[in-house]
Amino acid sequence: MQNKSEFGGDFAKFINGLAGTVAGMSREAGESARERTREWIAGLDFVSREEFEAVKEMAAKAREEADSLAARLAALEAAMATKGAAGSE
Repeated sequence: MQNKSEFGGDFAKFINGLAGTVAGMSREAGESARERTREWIAGLDFVSREEFEAVKEMAAKAREEADSLAARLAALEAAMATKGAAGSE
């Protein structure tokens, strides 16, 4: 039969091994949960900050170009109206 010191040493080894196993399982479960969360979020069609900023910049440029074209069109219409009024006299 084992004496108390051998039993205590074996028990301590068992507890240490169990603690290591539990810690490993906990780490693995956390990594698995993080990976599943990443996959779920990726499926939601979110855009990155960089993509958002790029589209925002493109929209601002398009808005500026549209405003410029509208001003040019208004100037051309005014010129045609003036020319038409002068030609009908």
